[in-house]
Amino acid sequence: MAEYLLGADYGTGGAKVALIDPSGRQLGYAFEEYPIYTDHPGWSEHDAPRYWDVFCRLTRKVLAETGVDPADIRGVATSSALPSVVLVDDGGAPLARAYNLMDRRATEEVAWVSEHIGADRIFDITANRLEDHPALMNVLWERAHHPARYRTIAKVLTIDGFINLKLTGAATAHYSAAPFFGVYDILARRFDTDLLDAMGVDPELMPELCRCEDVIGEVTTAAARDSGLAPGTPVAGGQVDCNAGWLQGGAVEPGDIQMNLGTAGNFGIIHRSRDFLFSESGAASINFPYTVDSENTYITVPTTTTGGGTLRYLRDQFAALEVEREQAGGADAYDVLTEQAAAVPRGAEGLLFLPYLMGERTPIWDVNARGVLFGLSLNHTRGHVVRAAMEGVAFALYHSFETLSAAGLRVNYPLVLNEGGAKSTLWRRIITDVFDVGTVLLERRTGAPYGDAILAGVATGIFPDFSVAREWATTIDPMEPDPEAHADYMERFVLFKQVYQDLKGDFVELARIRSR
Repeated sequence: MAEYLLGADYGTGGAKVALIDPSGRQLGYAFEEYPIYTDHPGWSEHDAPRYWDVFCRLTRKVLAETGVDPADIRGVATSSALPSVVLVDDGGAPLARAYNLMDRRATEEVAWVSEHIGADRIFDITANRLEDHPALMNVLWERAHHPARYRTIAKVLTIDGFINLKLTGAATAHYSAAPFFGVYDILARRFDTDLLDAMGVDPELMPELCRCEDVIGEVTTAAARDSGLAPGTPVAGGQVDCNAGWLQGGAVEPGDIQMNLGTAGNFGIIHRSRDFLFSESGAASINFPYTVDSENTYITVPTTTTGGGTLRYLRDQFAALEVEREQAGGADAYDVLTEQAAAVPRGAEGLLFLPYLMGERTPIWDVNARGVLFGLSLNHTRGHVVRAAMEGVAFALYHSFETLSAAGLRVNYPLVLNEGGAKSTLWRRIITDVFDVGTVLLERRTGAPYGDAILAGVATGIFPDFSVAREWATTIDPMEPDPEAHADYMERFVLFKQVYQDLKGDFVELARIRSR
């Protein structure tokens, strides 16, 4: 009898579904973008009901294109970009738009928790900084601004948690998502009821915790009718989207390091060091359980909030003609922009780009920071701006890498470049030279939904463990850093950091004026 595995991932910019067989052969794949709503400064939302509609469309599309019998799908697993928040009522229906990871509106709530509960207390329990705007900050914002709606909340879920609720009827959160709620005791593996009590939040709003590798339930009759899946299909606990992407890239051992350039830009280092989680270096990054042995393995993930999102912004706002041509069958708009950037010399002829379009996470943790073009002159073209943006994202990521490089964590080089903008040869060259380490490109870049399908296979016993991920991952296009280019970039990197420091106070004043 045939056996297949389905994975579904929700990024900030869109969703993907992949179908594989037990040999790792990818049979089907589908992707759909969805809008990001930024109606107010610091806000970033999605239309929450669209998540399920997209899942059903993409799943039916993959089933139709492959001709696979839904009854032959042995397991389903999901992932999503975090932190994200979907508030649902008693019937599981979303109460409002969903918050995605770029949302930074809850600044007053962060300040209140910091003053009345203590940022140090939060970190000592969660191994994560309050500045990351975890889910509970948005819940507190809802309580302050929409008290009537707040009183109807039945559960606080992530995006993938919402999809799993729709699939199975079970309101859950896997261990790798739990730290993004902001009240998760990462060592005890439970939501801290004392923290919830101090915030005045009913513990009943929290989903049930599970391992990534657990089977949390089966596809219900109603979900099967909507999605085209077979009733009774097992559903796994799930995982953070970057975990899923790096799993499909073969990251299964402590020391493995991979990078994504999706809407956010990040890289992750797998480890088992509980001490590192609570160290000064750990505090500079985001820490959460890794999918492989999610009770005992962690991943430290420095993140720039708008990595690939910076290029999407430039495409959407300054390449409308190229997008129209692409939709009419022409060249990919991103490829056109990258080609123009490649024609510009290293350093973009004196143009620097601070890519803090929605504030910044690691390592500066500044919700007020904003994007800056520094050194703009009449000789600069669109290609200069695109190149400067690529270099700025690389600098933002290197700022975290510089912070972590002396921390003593084992790192298994080369750096594997995985999803999103990593397909750009130019961007890989920039990152290789800025980081001054060897890099390789993952050959198959289906990304997170493929890793979700692997998780589904482990959760259901199709695979005995995650070793198949390593077996199936192949890398290509190795690059070695150019010492001259690295030295040149480091001179510019010093200026990059200085520009931010010079403007740091001005960002605060701008936020004050903007909020009037």
